[in-house]
Amino acid sequence: MNYNNSNSSSIPKDIILLAVRVFVGFAMLSHGYPKLQMLLAGGKIEFFDFLGMGPLVTLILTVIAEFVCSILLILGLFTRVSLGFLIFTMVIAGFVVHGADPFEKREMSLIYLSVYLLLMIIGAGKVSVDHLIERRKRASDW
Repeated sequence: MNYNNSNSSSIPKDIILLAVRVFVGFAMLSHGYPKLQMLLAGGKIEFFDFLGMGPLVTLILTVIAEFVCSILLILGLFTRVSLGFLIFTMVIAGFVVHGADPFEKREMSLIYLSVYLLLMIIGAGKVSVDHLIERRKRASDW
């Protein structure tokens, strides 16, 4: 394989970015789906009250981040916007909700946070809806 060619050298990177997006997206869905079920159940909501917004609003925002944005991350659609919501949510989880807890309780949110920050810097890669949209947009500009 010729690694001097920029197209061929980006293929492994784009496959790895896809794998990371899909894995971390589905992993976060496992946290977001139970919260979505809690929201849809209609009972009394006992959830963290962030900045006095109330448990219901906080839960809705968390479901948007952990469920909706995870699906968008998997697709690579609105990736950086979705990552913004996910990063904010993990900062709150790691440093506010579990801020006084031992490291073991905060560890998972901090691992998610680090992966989200890396994806924010690197981007979704070429195997993403964002890339298809950008490519189509560039083609129509010609």
